[in-house]
Amino acid sequence: MPVWSIVPGALDERLGITVTEQSADRVAASMPVEGNTQSLGRLHGGATAALAEAVGSWAAMIHASGYGKVCVGVDLNITHHRGAGDGRIHAVATAAHRGRRLATYDVHVTDDDGRPIATARITNLLVDPDAKP
Repeated sequence: MPVWSIVPGALDERLGITVTEQSADRVAASMPVEGNTQSLGRLHGGATAALAEAVGSWAAMIHASGYGKVCVGVDLNITHHRGAGDGRIHAVATAAHRGRRLATYDVHVTDDDGRPIATARITNLLVDPDAKP
């Protein structure tokens, strides 16, 4: 069975997300701060969360494809550690659990200097491709 390959969606493209590494064990991507800020000119926490969800879900989709499944998110939690005003942020999702029904990934988001911006955890449920939402 072919392994699923990342195809960024419309939101991912709008956020400027660039994928740099992809496997079921690890997905890495980055995103510019510029264009993803809140009214004070700082990185928007929702944009950070969208990046974290993207890398974790992509890794889960690659994992699920090995079983002929797709995945749907069931939980995302994120803790923001510091803000960012420029440059890029970088997210790396690593597998915490890769099962036949659930896949959980830890996501670390850093700035260009490697300082922590946020940490997140995302859990996805593996389902049949034709399952109704």
